[in-house]
Amino acid sequence: AGKASAGKTKKKWSKGKVQDKANNAVYFNAETLAKLEKEVPTYKLITPSVLVDRMRINGSLARRALRELEARGAIRLVSAHNSQLLYTRASAAVTEA
Repeated sequence: AGKASAGKTKKKWSKGKVQDKANNAVYFNAETLAKLEKEVPTYKLITPSVLVDRMRINGSLARRALRELEARGAIRLVSAHNSQLLYTRASAAVTEA
């Protein structure tokens, strides 16, 4: 059995897919902060993941930003389940209620 398989070439393993490193900002610069204050309160669904994806900031920065916007009343908390925070526009609360 060993001699029969010796003639075949050994299977080469692929290196796998390499994911690009997300080069997200770890602090706010003036333009990112302005964009956050202007655009985020208009989003219908606001989560830390959405901010990370759209603003290219890291997760801890996104969570801090959302807490700050909620304290100002720009957005409102819908649900806080473990680490997943779910926010919506503040104006939506008035029209839907």
